Amino acid sequence: MMDLVVMAAGMGSRFGGLKQIEPIDGDNNFILDYSIFDAVRAGFDRVVLIIKKENYEYFNDTVGKRLSKIVPIKYVFQEMDIVPKGFSMPERVKPWGTAHALYCCKDVVADKFAVINADDFYGYESFKLIADFLKSSNGDNQFISAGFQVKNTLSDKGAVKRGIFTLNGEHASELVESEVELRDGKVMATPLGQNSWREIDKNTLVSMTMFGFTRKLMGRIVKDFDKFFAQPKDVLLKSEFLLPMEVDCMLQDREIDLIVKTTCAKWYGITYKEDLENFKQAIINMKQQGVYPSHLY
Repeated sequence: MMDLVVMAAGMGSRFGGLKQIEPIDGDNNFILDYSIFDAVRAGFDRVVLIIKKENYEYFNDTVGKRLSKIVPIKYVFQEMDIVPKGFSMPERVKPWGTAHALYCCKDVVADKFAVINADDFYGYESFKLIADFLKSSNGDNQFISAGFQVKNTLSDKGAVKRGIFTLNGEHASELVESEVELRDGKVMATPLGQNSWREIDKNTLVSMTMFGFTRKLMGRIVKDFDKFFAQPKDVLLKSEFLLPMEVDCMLQDREIDLIVKTTCAKWYGITYKEDLENFKQAIINMKQQGVYPSHLY
């Protein structure tokens, strides 16, 4: 069995609300409706939906009702109180990060699974390459990521977070979570929190948090969980336990072989509120071209 894990518990602060549940077509479907539609076609067997407990009824009444007819759905809650015993930080309101989201579902995911963001649109071809790789791989130390050219992943409304790959052929040697933005026609990037901006090639492959994993990932996240929360509290107030950083740690420790496959699919996202209308028009165009049916379900 292969699971699709969808991270949908983020607050969407830059967007100005819960962008994961913003309708993008006339049937009130969300981006994740399209992602799950594509994933099921590509061969995934179940959806693990990571949400905040307070949003359960809304997700279940919308996405749940639509999708339960075609694929089993398991809900997992990412809650602020899922922390090491004795730890407390009531002043923190922002979720602990994407690796924390995966920690919350460590006991339910299948041996092979993909991970995506709920607010990114990846395209069918991306899901197919992840699914095909997971089906054919035998060992537990081979992971895969869809690689998108950075020039196709930018917003003209401001900086975005992207994981920048260093590659040897299709094998990643490094994955650096970075801020990336377009300035005067140049793509500029800096590792998170370092303010060391540099120009990168527009064709550089980046991660849009679309990975295929084995359960070996969960072992590393569990191992680093207590270490993350042992940081000083003034650091923890803004720090995030991030999935790309965990993957990079595994790369540096030579625990895994991360294969990066360039996807020909077009990525769309709504990091900022102004991105929404462009994406809605793109969906209309894809339906006119026959990429998707007029009504998904």
